[in-house]
Amino acid sequence: MSARTASPVPPARASRADLVADTSLALLAERGMRGLTHRAVDEAAGLPQGSTSNLARTRQALLELAVRRLADREARVLGLHETPDPRQGLDAVVDALALATHRALTRNRELTLARYELALEATRRPELRAHFDAAGARFREQLGTIVTAMGSADPARHVLSLVAWADGLMFSCVAGSFHAEAPSLDEVRAGLREMLDGMLGG
Repeated sequence: MSARTASPVPPARASRADLVADTSLALLAERGMRGLTHRAVDEAAGLPQGSTSNLARTRQALLELAVRRLADREARVLGLHETPDPRQGLDAVVDALALATHRALTRNRELTLARYELALEATRRPELRAHFDAAGARFREQLGTIVTAMGSADPARHVLSLVAWADGLMFSCVAGSFHAEAPSLDEVRAGLREMLDGMLGG
């Protein structure tokens, strides 16, 4: 998939900032960190030369723009607005979290790849790390609320375990040794159910 076609936002509806950020994420997934330049974004987005520089003058500013857009798009992929009330029971929570994870593994695979590129870059750029960590905080906080409501005896540790499990699964199936195959939604649900059963004593 080319960088120009990878953005899901129709150019007629996208703001200039969203178009630049979406194109940056597509380039990261397609070409890696070295392939992300201001000129490459202009070309892939069909913008006049210099447009990206006018919006994000430095590379750091461009990366921060991409991180903010990544957080917004992943919030939709992960369904933060549709996570069920834990009072609906464990099955409802498992279904919602499994669907979110499966979306990241399948139709949003390129977005997941871009996230890993940005995560690695953030290990070398402390100023980017602050933006990256802040962007992910809302998902961790929501998971904490869920496991607390479901009776977790150690919410912080259980959130870490859940995030590590999901990240490990996504990395293995998107960029690691299982990259050629993605588990089915039922398989993701079964693995997640085992995790939550063990944590919550189900």
